[in-house]
Amino acid sequence: MSDLSVFPITKRWPAKHPELLQLYSLPTPNGVKVSIMLEEIGLPYEVHLVDFGKDDQKTAEFISLNPNGKIPAILDPNGPGGRPLPLFESGAILQYLAEKTGKLLPQDAARRYQTLQWLHFQMGGVGPMFGQVGFFHKFAGKDYEDKRPLGRYVDESKRLLGVMEAHLAGRQWFMDDDYTIADISMLGWVRNLIGFYGAGDLVEFAQFKAVGAWLERGLARPAVQRGLNIPARP
Repeated sequence: MSDLSVFPITKRWPAKHPELLQLYSLPTPNGVKVSIMLEEIGLPYEVHLVDFGKDDQKTAEFISLNPNGKIPAILDPNGPGGRPLPLFESGAILQYLAEKTGKLLPQDAARRYQTLQWLHFQMGGVGPMFGQVGFFHKFAGKDYEDKRPLGRYVDESKRLLGVMEAHLAGRQWFMDDDYTIADISMLGWVRNLIGFYGAGDLVEFAQFKAVGAWLERGLARPAVQRGLNIPARP
């Protein structure tokens, strides 16, 4: 069994089960991507809460695993070649777990790359834009007198929802009948946009019927329901 004690992060978050994949996270739209994925594929793991209220993400121990200071991050004691693999960036983690287990990423080369293009669409567009709407609509940005930033991000979010709507029309999932990491990457963000951020009316979400139906299908999955609350908030 790999010795995880050489990784500084285990000093702050000791591994009770060092033989298992270690997840360091918080149930944010980015964090739940990985917890949902792990629940979907059934890979045993141990979870550690990274408490933003305590600035855990800024500690030297966490930075040693993710120099970008963001969640989620993982430490897999059974990485490639049987060696431990520390990994950050939610999109990279989703792809790694899919390739490690052979699940939720098509084996056909063309469909594999098509899935990855939607994953990158989320990483480069949906996440950053929806997150900015949250900041300017719900958090500190709502007090800014200049409403042009909010307008810009609302318009871009509506455009992205339009792209999703056009693609999902007549489809169950982003890859037709195949539920994949592309869907997992986006579920938490769309849920947050209209739920926690309270921006449903702002982006006129009701007009995006196919996106709404896709979201309902995704949220109905038991693994998604579990993953959305992992790790439990303090």
